[in-house]
Parts: sequence; C-alpha cells; structure tokens
Amino acid sequence: MALLSSSPSPAIPPGLSFSRRNCSPPPHCRHSYNPISSSSYRFPRLRPTAAAASSEVCSPHSLDKSTLSISVADSDDELWAAARLRVRSFYKLNSSSFGIEDHKKYLAEREYEAMKERIDGLRPMFRRVSCLNATLPLSQFTEFFEDFCDECKYTDNGEDRVVVGTLDLNQCLRLPDEITGKRPEGIGADFARAYLSNVCVAKELHRNGLGRELISKSKIVAREWGISDMYVHVAVDNEPAKNLYMKSGFTYENDEPAWQARFLDRPRRLLLWFGLSDIQDWLV
Repeated sequence: MALLSSSPSPAIPPGLSFSRRNCSPPPHCRHSYNPISSSSYRFPRLRPTAAAASSEVCSPHSLDKSTLSISVADSDDELWAAARLRVRSFYKLNSSSFGIEDHKKYLAEREYEAMKERIDGLRPMFRRVSCLNATLPLSQFTEFFEDFCDECKYTDNGEDRVVVGTLDLNQCLRLPDEITGKRPEGIGADFARAYLSNVCVAKELHRNGLGRELISKSKIVAREWGISDMYVHVAVDNEPAKNLYMKSGFTYENDEPAWQARFLDRPRRLLLWFGLSDIQDWLV
C-alpha cells in the first residue's frame, strides 16, 4: 500500500505553458520529452488510484530514526525528489511500457510545477501551502533500494538524502473537487482551516511509523500558522490509511456523495477532522 491519502492535489494539465523561470524543475532534472507532440505513441490515461498498490505492502526495513528529519522543504532539489516519490506512490505504472521513464519524468514535472505554484501563492484559493518531507541519509540504504534512491534523492548541504515520505499542508477553505470541511464557521475560516493532501510514504518503508510522524509534524506547523481545524480526505476502501488517521486523532465528519465519486471516476472519499486545540494529546 503506497498510498496514504487518495486526494493528491490536481496536477497542471498538459499543454499549459509557464513563463516563470523558477517554476521549472532543477536544471539537472529537465528533459525534452513532450508526450503530446514528440511521438505518435499515446500513453494510456493514468490517474491516481488508492487500490493500485493496496497489496504491495513490504516488510519493514530497519531504520535508524536518529537520522530521520521531518521539515518543510526548502530547496528545489528537495521538491523535485518529493514529486518523484508522489509519482511512484500515486500512479500504477507498467515498468515494461514503451517510454515509461520519460513518462514518469513528465508526470513528476507536472507535480513539481503544481507544487511550486501552490507554495509561491499563485493559486488564488490557497492562502498558504507547504510541502513537508521525511528524509533519511542515502548511506542508510543498501543496493536493494537503488532504483528508489536514484529517483528520490537530493543533496542538502553536501549530504545526499532521500525523501521517504511527503505531504502538503494547505491553508484554505476547500480543496478542488473535494468535500469541504465545516469547521471553523464564519468569518476567518480561511485562516483557521487546513487540509492535508498528497500524503504518501515509500512502499519500501511502510510499517516504520513514518506516516504518523509526518502527520504529527504537520500538526505542529499548522498550529504555528494559527490553524484550529485540520482535515484530510481518504478513499472509503483505503483501510490502512483510515487506520493511520484514526490513530493520529482524526474523526469522521462527512462523506462524498456517490454521484460525485461516479462523476469524477474515483473511489468515494471520507472527510476526517482533527481539532488542533488538543494537539498535545496526539503528538508522537
């Protein structure tokens, strides 16, 4: 199970151009692949799916958590590594498909660009957005994790590290195409309400408590922002994710109408709520 939250923020549609220089991936990550015009080959329509990796739970890899860092991403390289992890987690991709590596880079570029726009305040409905990452030194991993590390590593102050978990903290009234939270009510709700999205942990490192530690850190950051009510959306059939959020203190508030899930062609969502006034009771 690679997917902890079934509500990744929408990526930028193909064909949309960007004039901002700092919205492009880091130079060493760019490529010339254009899935629309560079080839007559057409990829199948791919979309995030909660069920895709539900049977891919791996045995836990022993971690030295003394070297674990969970913080707000502060470099383009780290955001790029997080985008690559999200593609690994949210898409079911056939590794033997023609041109699959180029397509994975294309998906990562879309997610990276979307992250940059949200973080830089260019999406009007988002008041504030941060990407929180859990990272470990590359030296902790053996050759068994070579493919994963190659995709999700970055350099921080001369040290090679790997993004092993990631999420977005969004200060806003609502997320696109998702159920809207009810708390707090009235004027100022856009200041005091936040949503988690794009929550994922590398499937190779499940059952190490990384998801819960990421969520705990997000609560601390949210409190620093003045958030009183935090929400997360999760697919109704995603039992591991529901268990994680319930153990982290979230409770049921609402669920998505069946017609909306059918219209959006996805599993039905639940909306879970956490009140940050009791944050000390839920910190790991």
